Amino acid sequence: MENLQNKTAYVTGGSKGIGYGVAEKLMEAGVNVIITSRHQQSANKAVDQLDQLGHPGKCIAFEADVRDLESQQRAIALAHQEFGGIDIVIANAGVGHFAPIQELTPQQWKDTIDINLTGVFNTVKATLPALIESKGYLITIASLAGANFFAKGSAYNASKFGLVGFTQAVMLDVRNEGVKVSTIMPGSVATHFNGNTPDKDDSWKIQIEDLGQLVVDLLKMPARTLPSKVEVRPTQPG
Repeated sequence: MENLQNKTAYVTGGSKGIGYGVAEKLMEAGVNVIITSRHQQSANKAVDQLDQLGHPGKCIAFEADVRDLESQQRAIALAHQEFGGIDIVIANAGVGHFAPIQELTPQQWKDTIDINLTGVFNTVKATLPALIESKGYLITIASLAGANFFAKGSAYNASKFGLVGFTQAVMLDVRNEGVKVSTIMPGSVATHFNGNTPDKDDSWKIQIEDLGQLVVDLLKMPARTLPSKVEVRPTQPG
């Protein structure tokens, strides 16, 4: 996709954090973006903020829950009505619950797996027909926690290890359909994740616009070349 003008992207969890940063950079490159959130009000607020930046790409918002396949399918049907198809999918929505296994609750486990892993499965199942039609690009947002385990991370590690494996298998399933698939595995990112409030103390971390630029760079790679798994970390740890 050397020319991203008027391409259409579908970004889950796009109302804040990494999804918002990706949406901004895509719009800057001329891509029309659909962002989803479980809460329409949050998604609408993000669209208003993105529109004020004056980028050439358009942005619209749909309420959709990645845990619900039918919810994702409805959002994709509306996206088809609005833009005629989908060229790019960014499976970004995620959650983190961190506790020793002795304290991790069954609901926290279920919530983590349902959103971080099954949610991506639902997003892929809902969008894959459109991506095959457009010979498009699927990018999942995993984590370095998908390769490095740590204490209090049993649920999160399981979801992200699973997501990395899932994405790489999907890449092999659809490469002959003309669909490119990559997973991005960030380290520390300056977001509101896990109750954090980004401030100047987070300046050493990866910024959301940095990951947005990485997405744009992946999309512009020559068609013959596929960086299927990309690890990215702060240059200097804080």
